[in-house]
This record gives sequence, structure tokens and C-alpha cells, in this order.
Amino acid sequence: MRATPKQAVLRMAALLVLAAGLGGCSIMPSFLGGGPDKPKPAELQPNPALLGVRQAWTNRIGDIGFPLSVAVAGNQLAVAATDGTVAVIDATTGQDVWRASVGAPIAAGVGSDGDVVAVVTRANEVVALSSGKVLWREKLPAQAYTAPFVAGNRVFVLAADRSITAYDGRGGRKLWTQQRPGEPLVLRQAGVLLAVGDTLVAGQGGRLAGLNPLSGAVRWEAPIASPRGTNDVERLVDLVGPASRLGSSVCARAFQASVGCVDTTRGTLAWTKPANGGDGIGGSDRLLVGTETDGRLVAWRRDTGERAWTSDKLLHRDPGAPLLVGNSVVVGDGSGLVHVLSREDGNLLNRLSTDGSAIVSAPVVAGTTVVVVTRKGGIYGFAPQ
Repeated sequence: MRATPKQAVLRMAALLVLAAGLGGCSIMPSFLGGGPDKPKPAELQPNPALLGVRQAWTNRIGDIGFPLSVAVAGNQLAVAATDGTVAVIDATTGQDVWRASVGAPIAAGVGSDGDVVAVVTRANEVVALSSGKVLWREKLPAQAYTAPFVAGNRVFVLAADRSITAYDGRGGRKLWTQQRPGEPLVLRQAGVLLAVGDTLVAGQGGRLAGLNPLSGAVRWEAPIASPRGTNDVERLVDLVGPASRLGSSVCARAFQASVGCVDTTRGTLAWTKPANGGDGIGGSDRLLVGTETDGRLVAWRRDTGERAWTSDKLLHRDPGAPLLVGNSVVVGDGSGLVHVLSREDGNLLNRLSTDGSAIVSAPVVAGTTVVVVTRKGGIYGFAPQ
């Protein structure tokens, strides 16, 4: 299927040329996001306020210009800003638990197990902190755009060249590196890196791979998408985060290609369906929900991949990756609005405001609080009434 002009622009805007250890240039068209041909955003319907939600608190951090992943550990969450600030926040009160600086601009983050917090700087360093102090920093073999994954007293880093490196969480000693064949182009956004039981699960190209976290040995691989097309851009099929895990089922999106689920117990593909979005997906026990390039929301049945519903209420409003919580789907858009939709049919239940800048990461839930972060560094906690 031939991409539309907007799809082509979005695809090109997300790419980074790989050359000399990721020292190449970014492809960023000057007309991205503007111009007379930009589609008009869907008109917002009146807010029905059918579900009681209140703003519980706000906090702030610096501007965010990298693919932020908010890390949740218990009732605390970790965030970071481009200027090097890292903060751990109490999700009940919105107050800082601690705040520190890594002394350099940040390119990827945040990962946390509740004790160690890790980010990656633009100088290709992974930096680990605890209780507001830097524990260690180590040079990476390549730039990373995916938040480090912290678990089992280890810090795992998925780099843009698709290598994975494991470090000792407290001391920073390199434990192993697993290198995979690279591609001429990769996405300049967060990929997939998580754990299922005693297996580290990573997105490498269009595949989910299961690795032994002690050695980096590959246990299985399952393709969610395969390269197609005649040039490097058309053949790009990187997996993008966030992914959705339920037990041994991990479901993920291949950039502008497909959505699929893998049984990580056996390392086999359960199903895959064509999909044309650039952000990760949210999931529950029954559904997966994602946004397409044009802003349409699509829900798939988790067990079969069949479509459950679609919604065009956020067309061309640049919605990001959603969160499924309770009977609701929570998704932020490019104007800083947070939309709360019905999980059953995608109809609007409530709409919430922030500071008017784009929501930059998928909403997360910590305790009973749903948290979103804006590009200007606004951190907003919303709670049910």
C-alpha cells in the first residue's frame, strides 16, 4: 500500500541515518507539522464529563525533547528533562522524593526498579542514580533512544544499532553485550525492552527476541513484521514502545506496518494485523488500543487481533500511545488535552486540560493516580472523584 504524503513525512521525520557509530545526521523535513496542506483537526465535541476525574496535583520539570518513558515503581514515578534533571515523585501528593542532575542533556529515559534510576545522555553515556546521587556512568557503544530497563540488580540498554548491553546496577560493571546486524536506518524513538519472568524481551528490527538476562544468549525470536519495499525507508520495520504485557503475552507495534502479539513462553507469534501508526500501544486483558497516523484510534481483541472498534474523534489531533485503566482509555494529544474514552466503544467520557503543550509520553498509572507529562515539563496527576 502506497503511503500518503503525511505518512511519508512522518516516516522520514522519525529516521536517523546510521553511520560511523550513529554519528550521522537526522532527517527532519522543514515542513513537518505545518504548511497549507495540513489536515484540519477534528472538531472537539462538548465535554460530557460522564466520568468523575479531578486534577489531584501538578509538578514541573524542564522542557522535554526526547522520547520520554515515565517509570513507575509502586507509588512513585521517575521522570527526566532534556537539561539533565531527573526526579522521583510521590504519585499520591505530587511532591518530589528527590531531584538531581546528571550534568548533561538527556537522550533517553527513564528506567527504574524503585531504587536505581537510569537514563542515557546525548554523549552516549548511561547514568545510574539512587536517592538523588549519581552511582555511576558508562560509555555506550552507540546512541540510545529507548529508556534503560532496570531489573534484577541490572541495567539493560537497547541502543539504536540494536545492540543490547547489560550492566551491574550498583557498580556499573559491564556484564555482557549482544550485537545484532544493524540496518541503514533506525527510528529515533523509543523501542521495546521489558522482562517476562526470567526472560529479557527486546524489539530488534521487526522481531521480538527473548534473551537470557544473565548472558545475553537468544532464546527465541518471533517476527511481528518483515521488511518490505525497495528502499531503506520502506523496509524499516522497527518495533516501537510502549508494548503491552499480560502474563506471558507481549503485544507491540511495528512502525507503520502492523500490530501483533507473541506468546513469550514458547516464543511464537500468536497473530499479527496490518496497522499504520507510529506510536506504541496500550492494553488490557481483552483489548489492545493504538493510534493510527491520521489520529484514528483502533481497538483490537487481544486474543485474536480482530478489530473491536474504531474512533475518529481525534482525527489529526496527534494523539499518542494510550493507557487502558479500568473501563477507560486515556490518551493525550498534541495540544495538551487528555481524553478519557470508553473502553467498550471509544466514546468520550471526559476531557482534561494541561498546559497546552503536547503530551510527550504514554499516560501511566501509579496507585490510583493517572499521570501525564507535557513537552513544557508539566507533570499532572489525575484521580477519580
